[in-house]
Amino acid sequence: MITITQLQVLVKAIDTGSFTKASHVLNMTQPAVSHAISNLEADLGVKLLLRDRKRGLLLTDIGERILVHIRAVLNHIEKVEQEVAAEKGFEVGTIRIGSFPSASTKFLPGIIKVFKQKYPSLQLIVHEGTLDEIKSWLKSKAIDIGFIVLPSTSMDIVPIAKDEMVVLVPKTHALSEKNSISINDLDNEPLILCRGGFESPIIDMFNKAKVKLRAEFTVSHINTLLKMIQEDLGLAIAPKFSLTSVPEGIAIKKLEPRFCREIALAVPALKEASIAVKLFIKEMRNLDSEAE
Repeated sequence: MITITQLQVLVKAIDTGSFTKASHVLNMTQPAVSHAISNLEADLGVKLLLRDRKRGLLLTDIGERILVHIRAVLNHIEKVEQEVAAEKGFEVGTIRIGSFPSASTKFLPGIIKVFKQKYPSLQLIVHEGTLDEIKSWLKSKAIDIGFIVLPSTSMDIVPIAKDEMVVLVPKTHALSEKNSISINDLDNEPLILCRGGFESPIIDMFNKAKVKLRAEFTVSHINTLLKMIQEDLGLAIAPKFSLTSVPEGIAIKKLEPRFCREIALAVPALKEASIAVKLFIKEMRNLDSEAE
C-alpha cells in the first residue's frame, strides 16, 4: 500500500539528488530512505529511480511522468493541513518560491522579513534559477510560486513591479557624455548581453527599432558583464534591479525611449493556490504598494 511518507521520500531524494542528503533533511537513516523508495517501486510495480555514479539519482521515463502527479498529491495534502490550521487560527506550511537573481535581491529580503515577523510557522524555501528554469519548475510543480518577467502564457500572473532598463557605458566612451542614450545611438556598438532572461527584451527592442544589434559577448552573470564594461570591452543594457552596486568607471544612462520589463508572480492556477501562497501574494502586493 502506497503511503504519504513514501511519496515524500521520493520527492526529497529527487530534489536533493541523493539518498544521503534526503535522509538528513527528513531526519531518517539512509537505509530507511532506500527502503521507502524500494517499497514504493514494489507497490507500483515499476522502477522509478536509477543511480548513476557521475550524475547521481535519475528518474526513469515513468518516474518522470508520475513525479508531477506525486507533487500534486503532496501539495493537496499540504493544503488540507493549512486549511485545518487556519480554522484553528494558525498559519503553517511551506511555500516553495522560484526566483531569478535580480528579483531575489530586490524582493526576497523584505518578504522573508515580513513572514518571519507575521507568520513564523510558515517556511519559505527559495529556488534560484533562470526564467526558463522557473517556468519549468512551475509546470512540474517543483515550486508553488515564481517570479517571472512578462509576457507569459499558460499561468496565472500577478504583476508586482516595473524594472526600468538602463544603458551602461564605460566613462571613456563618447556616449558617456550624453544625458540619455537612444537605441539608434547603439547602432553597431559592441554590446555585452547577459543570459537569464535579460537578453530577450533587448533583442526585441533592436528588432522593432530596425537597428543592428552587435552582440560582442554573452555572459551568464551581471558581475561579469560589469567587469567587462569596466575594461572597456563593450556597452550593455541592463535592468535597474540587477544593479545593486556599479564599479568605478561605468556611467549609467537613461534609455530613450524609456523601456521597462514587468516583473510578476506566477502560479499554475490562482484558484487552486494554497492559503500560504495566497498570503505570499497578499504580502508582496502590500510591500509593492508601500514602496510606491
